[in-house]
Amino acid sequence: MDPVPGYDGSAIDGRAYLDVVGLAHRAPGPFDTVIAAWSVYGLGLFALLMLAAWWRARRAGHPRAVMALAVPPITLLAFGVDDLLKLAVREDRPCRTLGVATLEACPAPGDWSFPSNHAALATAAACALLLVSRRAGAVALVAAALMAASRVWVGVHYPHDVLAGCLVGALVALAAGSAVRRRQSALAGRLGSGPLRPLLTAA
Repeated sequence: MDPVPGYDGSAIDGRAYLDVVGLAHRAPGPFDTVIAAWSVYGLGLFALLMLAAWWRARRAGHPRAVMALAVPPITLLAFGVDDLLKLAVREDRPCRTLGVATLEACPAPGDWSFPSNHAALATAAACALLLVSRRAGAVALVAAALMAASRVWVGVHYPHDVLAGCLVGALVALAAGSAVRRRQSALAGRLGSGPLRPLLTAA
């Protein structure tokens, strides 16, 4: 039992959440299985996209490779900001507040709901990847939208949780990515003459 109850966010869009969870319960079992698996393991796709974008960026020269190397730290920064907001808001999970059966096990008390970490991570990765490769970024943006939607479908987040997570991820990634891009050439020169040089070039 959580000794300090969190904020009840059901008044914002609890009805929409219940509608989505209801749809999930009526959907075909194989469809729910795919969505649940994506919700849990889908973040791995973003890691693969980061790796692919970095591999291709090495052929384009040091500055672009620097931006590619910055994508993982930018994504982790977005996670950190999102987690701080979770601790500040302390919103209880909808599956706990509304007491509904969900596809994914309801997180323990104290594992706060707002904003969604998965949505923030996915969106931050997608926005940062856009600064490296439009193709990889576009694929990642679609995947981020699917990740955000899946977190509501499996019942662990309200819609406003994932929307806020997407906003946090986008803002952090664009701000940090723009800062890296402004210093891209200087960073490339500095890193290119050090031990990280093999990560910046395919030669």
